[in-house]
Amino acid sequence: MKAVPKVNTDGLYMEDELVDDAFSGVVPFYAEPEPIVYDPEAPEQLEEPEEEEETEPEIAGYVVGFPVTSGLFLPRFDLAAWEAYQDAVEIDPEEKFPDLWAEGLSQEEIDELTKPQPVEPSEMDKIGEQLVQRELEALELKQQNEILGEQIVMRELESADLKAQNEALGAQIVGIELRLLTIETESKGDGANV
Repeated sequence: MKAVPKVNTDGLYMEDELVDDAFSGVVPFYAEPEPIVYDPEAPEQLEEPEEEEETEPEIAGYVVGFPVTSGLFLPRFDLAAWEAYQDAVEIDPEEKFPDLWAEGLSQEEIDELTKPQPVEPSEMDKIGEQLVQRELEALELKQQNEILGEQIVMRELESADLKAQNEALGAQIVGIELRLLTIETESKGDGANV
């Protein structure tokens, strides 16, 4: 047994079918006829069918004994080329065998099928992205902490400097007050001696 392609009446590939190894050529297959169901109790039937008319079965497609050419998106069997080849072989048995399979899709349809699709990130990718985001946030916070630490040190140095200045000013004030007291004491003493 071997698998051969089945095509519809337009030659477009439908599916594979298992056939005998000796099978070759192109053979039609037929659509299943709709069974006529007679219901004697149905009022719309005018007459009882006496004899089924022989209707010619409708061709639904073909079983093709030639392998599909690889690389086709939607293979199409060229039935007209096959029939022309059959007619030509009757006239000239050495007729060259034609290429019977072609692409059934237009270039626009192929472009649409082959355009890159947006890739949905996996759960691991999402977690990795979140981890990187958190690490960047932590790095930014660390940098902000360093800046704030430097500012605190600067404020403490300024505070120590102001304290030293304040102490120096306090010492100067004490010195001035002592001089004033000395001067006052001397002036009162001079006034008492007079």
